[in-house]
Amino acid sequence: MALLLIAAIGGNYYFSEYSLLYRVLAVLALVLVAGFLGLQTNKGRDFNRLRKEAWVEVRKVVWPTRQETMQTTMIVVAVVVVVALLLWVIDTLLGFLIKTLIG
Repeated sequence: MALLLIAAIGGNYYFSEYSLLYRVLAVLALVLVAGFLGLQTNKGRDFNRLRKEAWVEVRKVVWPTRQETMQTTMIVVAVVVVVALLLWVIDTLLGFLIKTLIG
């Protein structure tokens, strides 16, 4: 499998005088063949099983409604603004305090 990928990269440089379209198609074909061969191994089958199980879990997710998303976003924006103002006030007060102490 690694040899196919190395061949794809090396072939891309070796056949640089050919059209980019043909080289991209050849690299894509070799990557697909390498992927197919990889899925035939034990690790490949395990990966495919994991991919299918993950997709089943993604389908179980309850996604928020548009209203919930907008409300949560507004809460986050409000908290960020409040914290930014608080930090600005603290920074200003500390700056004033240091200026008073130094000079």
